[in-house]
Amino acid sequence: MSGAPGWEAVIGLEVHAQLKTATKIFCACAADFGGAPNSRCCPVCLGLPGALPVLNRRAVELALRAALALDCRIAPVSRFARKHYFYPDLPKGYQISQYEEPLATGGHLDFAVARQAQRLRLRRLHLEEDAGKSLHGAGGTRIDLNRAGVPLVEIVSEPDLRSPAAAHEALLRLRQLLVALAVCDGSMEEGRLRCDANISLRRPGSAALGVKTELKNLNSFRGVEAALKAEIARQAARLDAGGSVEPQTLLWDPAARSARPMRGKEETEDYRYLPEPDLPPLAADAAWLASLRESLPELPAARRARFVERLGLPDYDAEVLTAEPDIADYFEQLATALGEAKLAANWVMGEVLRRAEPGRSLAHFAVAPPALADLLGRVRADELSNSAAKSVFERMVTEGGTAAEWIARLDLRLADGSGLAAQVAALIAASPRELARYRAGEAKLFGWFVGRLMAATGGRADPRELSRLLRECLDAPPAGDSR
Repeated sequence: MSGAPGWEAVIGLEVHAQLKTATKIFCACAADFGGAPNSRCCPVCLGLPGALPVLNRRAVELALRAALALDCRIAPVSRFARKHYFYPDLPKGYQISQYEEPLATGGHLDFAVARQAQRLRLRRLHLEEDAGKSLHGAGGTRIDLNRAGVPLVEIVSEPDLRSPAAAHEALLRLRQLLVALAVCDGSMEEGRLRCDANISLRRPGSAALGVKTELKNLNSFRGVEAALKAEIARQAARLDAGGSVEPQTLLWDPAARSARPMRGKEETEDYRYLPEPDLPPLAADAAWLASLRESLPELPAARRARFVERLGLPDYDAEVLTAEPDIADYFEQLATALGEAKLAANWVMGEVLRRAEPGRSLAHFAVAPPALADLLGRVRADELSNSAAKSVFERMVTEGGTAAEWIARLDLRLADGSGLAAQVAALIAASPRELARYRAGEAKLFGWFVGRLMAATGGRADPRELSRLLRECLDAPPAGDSR
């Protein structure tokens, strides 16, 4: 499974998700992405003497939602700690995190690889603050502290994964869950969801763990899989040659498709954890947890199962439609208004996603589900061909208006049967060579006749009626033939 003959990969993930709060975890500075460098900072962010942190209740609430959805054990009381390390973008010289008494422990994430069910056990889930950002360039390194103090939830797994593909799938499912919960927006490109992967190799059947390395700050699903594949190959080559693996933290370079050493792998004692004296213990009472549990939405796995079992959709459709909550919401509204799930699914996966603006929710799509349901209802009622419906949909997206207005303006109603029969007869009469070839066995010419007729009717022909009339004429015995 690992891709290295004679070796088994042992992989664990550490995922940092930025919580969807308006302000930072310990102060009132804005927590959203962007802004001029160092414009969203205060004495707390900067770690100035005398500045005291005040915990953001909304950050705790979002972290608890994630913990409940992952079936973690919530600690009745958790505590914050100071994690000491020096880095230019960490002004205080320590990060406020949680250590011995985290917010939650245990839990699991279920997923599948090649249709094989797998479970990733979780070790802990805790709150912490983000560091700032170092910007390296030709002129040196500059520090932007806008991100310092942004609230994070860190989710640490057990080393249960055995392949890069499994790591890819587990991270994908975790992201879908966090986005569905509105805990994190899931943007890996902007650093709001980041993953570190720990990897070691051992002989198949061995219970002992090998020396692990850590791949740091992986910011795409493909990056996680590619980095793990490369690191497995590197470790296997060293071990096969009789060498050893050094415990290191590695930075993945996606352009070079290789990892370079960043530093030696730290151990827990290197961080010199101390209790955070400026924050009281965090208590999550039973009534609050019960309220949060009741507020949880339908989770992506349950929604996929419902789309398949109750709506009769194929697994592939359910997978695409539940990739993002706004896609699933749009589809459900359309299917309800239309009364037909498969037709709604086809249009959402096809025309709607093709015209959707990247990064913009379908909640703001130009054609609302009821308006699209009206258009598709006309196709189902044989008032409009599917190709004509696509033309109308394009106008509705770009210029607004209703289906009825555009059908009238473009004169796209289906041609009546008598007029269509006359056009079929006229085309066959004008195409003796093609007719002879068709009757000689070139069945593919049927499509040629259909295309010509659809063009002649401006797409207003009912494809089913057109095909029926055309086949009757093409398959009729020639005049004078008594058969």
